[in-house]
Amino acid sequence: MRIGIGADHGGFVMKVQLARKLAEEGHEVVDFGNMVYDPDDDYPDFAIPLARAVATGYVERGVVLCGSGVGASVAANKVSGARAALCHDDYSARQGVEDDDMNVLCLGGRTMGTEVAWDCVRNFLSASFSGVARHRRRLEKVKQLEQSGSRINRQSEEFISQGERE
Repeated sequence: MRIGIGADHGGFVMKVQLARKLAEEGHEVVDFGNMVYDPDDDYPDFAIPLARAVATGYVERGVVLCGSGVGASVAANKVSGARAALCHDDYSARQGVEDDDMNVLCLGGRTMGTEVAWDCVRNFLSASFSGVARHRRRLEKVKQLEQSGSRINRQSEEFISQGERE
């Protein structure tokens, strides 16, 4: 499988370790950086290009790291077609793919050990989207939001207005 990987300084050491393990397992690894440890780099500079590569199909899946994984998740999810989630356990990493068609796994280089991260990566990569009707229906709602946020915004405004009237 062609896997994109990227990290800022907070996930750099773990990224190097995971990239090596992925290559040893026979995956083609595309490294989105950073290529050197730089304590002043910024997670969006790596998370966004990686998420775009996943969304366009340049890579099949992506793994992006920062110190906590939160910033990388926030940034990656701004890219239409990227479905990123921060996972700290192998169950969530697998279930995120099976139920939510997650295609970008976010990890915290400062919040978990490499072996736990590796278990998450292996489960993420070995999982497949179930295609169950309720999961497809939910993903369609997410796609609608990506394509036209105005409809969702109107619904939110109506809900808030109704609450204010009550």
